Amino acid sequence: MKRKKIAFHNFFKLIIASALVSICSLILVFATQQLTEHVEHLIFEKVYTTQKLVFIFLPTIGITTIYFLRKFLFKGRKNKGITEIYKTLDQRKDHLPAFKVPSHLINGFLTVASGGSTGIEVSSVVATATVGNLVHTKHFSANMYKKELICAGVTAAVALLFASPLAGFLFAMEVIARKTNKSLFISCGTSAILAWTFILIFNYQPLLPFRIDNWNVYALPFFLLLSLMGGLLSVYFTLLVIRMKKLFGNINNNFLRVNIGAISVGVFIFLFPALYGDSYHGLKDILGGTGRITILSLSVLILLKPLAASLTLGAGGDGGVFAPSIVAGAFLGLLFAQICNLLFGLQLVPLNFALVGAAATLSASIYAPLTALVLVCSLVPNGYQLFVPILVGSFTAKYFAKTILPYNVYTYDFYVAK
Repeated sequence: MKRKKIAFHNFFKLIIASALVSICSLILVFATQQLTEHVEHLIFEKVYTTQKLVFIFLPTIGITTIYFLRKFLFKGRKNKGITEIYKTLDQRKDHLPAFKVPSHLINGFLTVASGGSTGIEVSSVVATATVGNLVHTKHFSANMYKKELICAGVTAAVALLFASPLAGFLFAMEVIARKTNKSLFISCGTSAILAWTFILIFNYQPLLPFRIDNWNVYALPFFLLLSLMGGLLSVYFTLLVIRMKKLFGNINNNFLRVNIGAISVGVFIFLFPALYGDSYHGLKDILGGTGRITILSLSVLILLKPLAASLTLGAGGDGGVFAPSIVAGAFLGLLFAQICNLLFGLQLVPLNFALVGAAATLSASIYAPLTALVLVCSLVPNGYQLFVPILVGSFTAKYFAKTILPYNVYTYDFYVAK
């Protein structure tokens, strides 16, 4: 009886601590997301309609600012992305320092707002994981609940960024905790419920304003083939990130390292403005008028988005794989549908294939098919109508990519590259 009372008391404290982590994380991510979207849109529209040549130099401004902030404000301490969370969880005495909260959020904002071709998702995940770690160090719950509080912060971040509490919950379980138990369900569930409430209060809408009409069973073999291609695209992205990090790490001159990568990204943005920032705006524009983009342009965008993201990270920008994987995968799906319709006279629905391509590439990139499934279903108002094709795409791409690259590339090297 006494043991049950102690367990109940610990779980009650865990719920309170998880709620505190979630609320703090939601406020931080909300502020960062809103500011980033507003400034990104403002700068893009201003430059695009006045002087497009400025695109070439914008990433340099952002990443150079990050370099000086890192050197002087954050005392030369670097951000290493999700691998920092893994290290903290694997070594009980190791903690995420408080500077990781402003460092990741500020650097993520500067990277994306200045055109760096990544997203704020990984920056937000590490920052909110740090919030969870900080609450843990203040002994608001039992010492054994460090992982639970870190996962509560991560759940809140992903849930808000994609307006999907279930996606946040699954990401924390699949990618961060990599296991399930009662205490993790309690902490992540508490965070997901609060995130859901926050989403309702602020009337969050799906990322893409398009609706699914229907899909036909005859398209399943084509979805399967696209899934294999999404796995290949993920492998291409993974290897690019790792190679670029190593390549830029060998450049000792800071001026050259920043500018070679940033100006290269700027040139890509000048040629293809859809690559600017997280590229969600470009994806919306293309999905809204697929007839206005050529097969050649789509092919180039599929290859350039992962390259631009890798160059951004290599030059010193902050970010991760969420946005590049979703966008490049969606472009791949659009291209696949267009080619099949053109060559074989089919009537494949481009939007359906864009979503399956996004799920396949994301699943293989973050090694989390359930997260990719729910997250992509949440990208459009009625995305769960594509549940079966997206399910097929997520799991097929993950296991196909796993046969090409060793497991440790996904679970260690890839995240170290972040």
